[in-house]
Amino acid sequence: MVMRCTHLDSIRDVSPNTAGCEECLKLGDRWLHLRLCMTYGHVGCCDSSMNKHATKYFHATHHPIARSIEPGEAWDWCYVDNVMLG
Repeated sequence: MVMRCTHLDSIRDVSPNTAGCEECLKLGDRWLHLRLCMTYGHVGCCDSSMNKHATKYFHATHHPIARSIEPGEAWDWCYVDNVMLG
């Protein structure tokens, strides 16, 4: 069974709001990898990071798709459908 994302219509032409994880920058914390909300442009840290701000942002906003903005990576993740895109 192939999983498909049913939220592609939520993808917008966004730019990162910050040069790092928005919440970590405010807290003075560090992150490992960054994820970009494809609905609004929020930048959050990945689940391998201490604070997991990208996932927390999804739970707070329900914006379904985040894109890795790490150099050399080209994929999106749909939190709702639990599927990688790209």
